[in-house]
Amino acid sequence: MTTSALGTFEVVMEPGAVELGGGFARFELRKRFHGDLEGSGSGIMLSAGDPATGSAGYIAAEVVSGSLAGRAGTFAMVQLGLMDAGAQHLQYRIVPGSGKGDLAGISGELHLSIDDDGTHRYELHYEV
Repeated sequence: MTTSALGTFEVVMEPGAVELGGGFARFELRKRFHGDLEGSGSGIMLSAGDPATGSAGYIAAEVVSGSLAGRAGTFAMVQLGLMDAGAQHLQYRIVPGSGKGDLAGISGELHLSIDDDGTHRYELHYEV
């Protein structure tokens, strides 16, 4: 049975130590989740394109550690983000087999929305 978790998160992105050039960039990211998922995430993002023109893309992988509906553990997520003429398409998926602790066997996907004030909101649909 699929369960939904709702909440917010803050994200901090810092440029990576290696300069990639050619329109490519590497970032290290850290997140803090609040709501039904309480915990933190850390990962790496690679991006290309020019977000200022409304056309860009990124891939990222992160490990999330915390408590989801009272279950403590970790899991990994992969992300794909594309922006074409300003329209965004985002996919966040839990990596199969990545769940540990009480989250072993978790699967699902996360939907992200960003409020006008910059608040990041998530809706995580998952099964354990």
